[in-house]
Amino acid sequence: METSELLVGMTFLSLTVIGILGNFTLLYHYIYIYLTRCRFRSIDWVLMHLIVANILTVVCKGVPRTVSFLGFKDIFNDMGCKWFSFVHRVSRGACIGSTSFLSVFQAIIISSRNFRYSDLMVRTHKCICCSVYLNWVIHLFTSSIFFVYLRAKHGNESTTNLKDFIYCSSVRQDPTSDILYATLLSGPDMVLLGLMLWASGSMVLTLYRHKQMMEYISRTKASSRSSPESRATKTILLLVGTFVSFYTISSLCQSFLSLLYNPGWSLVNMAEMSSLLFPTVCPFLLMSQDSRASSYFKRNRHFPKPSDQEQN
Repeated sequence: METSELLVGMTFLSLTVIGILGNFTLLYHYIYIYLTRCRFRSIDWVLMHLIVANILTVVCKGVPRTVSFLGFKDIFNDMGCKWFSFVHRVSRGACIGSTSFLSVFQAIIISSRNFRYSDLMVRTHKCICCSVYLNWVIHLFTSSIFFVYLRAKHGNESTTNLKDFIYCSSVRQDPTSDILYATLLSGPDMVLLGLMLWASGSMVLTLYRHKQMMEYISRTKASSRSSPESRATKTILLLVGTFVSFYTISSLCQSFLSLLYNPGWSLVNMAEMSSLLFPTVCPFLLMSQDSRASSYFKRNRHFPKPSDQEQN
């Protein structure tokens, strides 16, 4: 094995292990909060969908690549290749949808001053829940095209009209079919990305107006503290910014991969690796911004001192 292949394999292994551990840890935390109803927020339900989508993405993209770089070639038959690619594409779409709905949900909340005393939050939560489920269904439908065009490399060596994707191959189509295929897959994602950017811009504008309003209020300890809504908004904005950055890199790589007749080894690996960046970073980003997660994981580290026990 060459040095470049070894480095790529170790990178995929690291991203896969870190992503699986981080997402499963955070998923366990949110499930515990949901079952105990201990400070469970409306956005936590959407975050659970995002984490599940991250886990499916890491498993379907990182595990096969790690196994293939360890020397196990031709690990998929036709159905295995189709199913792993199908699940990865669905989970990727669910990740985009969950991030988009998080930003829309938070934008609606902070834009209403009296949401605590109205049924706006309840109605918004129901609407977001239906949208999350609908997003899964739409991507299940659009991603079914993988069952038509994808096939395993093993057993198709004599077929020359195939585009190589490491352990899978795609049937080459005419330019018109490629455009229709790309439109079908990217259409829902573009709509969700537009919603995400609109909601993020709305939240930034709301926070800016709030900051200007606070400049006219006397600076006291109570007023200088950021509200829970403001902290949640900044967390989602950070999450959206990270997602858009990694999604742009991944989309550019995927676009070049689709347009080139014979994509190179480096481009294929870069496209595969870029799809793992956000699912790996996301759980640690959420844990660093969620005070509940920090206190939950540090709870067993703090014990009362002997002097405190004697005083009690």
